[in-house]
Amino acid sequence: MALFFNQATLSHNGTSTVSNITTGEIIEALTATKTAVVPTYNANSTITYVLSLLNSSQAAISGLTITDTLGSYPFGALTLKPLDYIEGSVKYYINGVLQAAPAATTIPELAFSNITVPAGGNTTIIYDAKINNFAPLSTGSTITNTASISGNDIANPVTAAETISTENGTNLSINKSLSPTTITENGQITYTFVIENFGNTAAAAEDLLSISDVFTPALNNISVTYNSAPWAETGNYTYDATTGSFETVAGKITVPAATYTQDPATGAWSIAPGTTTITITGRI
Repeated sequence: MALFFNQATLSHNGTSTVSNITTGEIIEALTATKTAVVPTYNANSTITYVLSLLNSSQAAISGLTITDTLGSYPFGALTLKPLDYIEGSVKYYINGVLQAAPAATTIPELAFSNITVPAGGNTTIIYDAKINNFAPLSTGSTITNTASISGNDIANPVTAAETISTENGTNLSINKSLSPTTITENGQITYTFVIENFGNTAAAAEDLLSISDVFTPALNNISVTYNSAPWAETGNYTYDATTGSFETVAGKITVPAATYTQDPATGAWSIAPGTTTITITGRI
């Protein structure tokens, strides 16, 4: 918005008189809002952004360029972008009608060109961006992504921003291995279960984690360790040597949260998952 002022002068017989000062206000014809379809993210997220443009004037606004920061932030002398535009993902609607995709460039920043907003109408730009290794993932982290709209038909650029937050929770995986893989009859083998947590929140007792398995052939005289410490059967697991059925008591397994480290030179984040290891050794 901008205010303007005006005053008239009346001249007569060598004298002059000034009028009162009138005040007017210019209201921006173009407004913009930006939203993320899902407002949270993790290391594997693809974020869909919706940029809505509204033209309240009686004339079309054309030749607009939209630029997008892709969440860029300063890191020492560097500028890091935690989002990568997914090429070809943009959709362009005028008053709800799909149009040909606009020209898009990604260097030095994401830009869509030759955008039109009809008189008294709206234009919607929808596009996808992928989280990359410059995105912070620890609890409470955010990414703020700002779009700027500029062109000859508007006096000043119009901006719209959206902030997304980390998805707080566990992100678990389990891997099972056998050693040795070739064994003589009545020999001893060890099954190893490695549970990894790539999330920023620990898997706690109340999450009721449990492992179940049926060993074929069944193991005899098993011994179990939990993170390298001996693990007694009572209160921790059950095992049926006849069927080979093994199951841990729900809530006895916990897994720490991942740790995230930012490289001081490049700014890239690395993930070290929290890990819990269970081994089961017996004879077949």
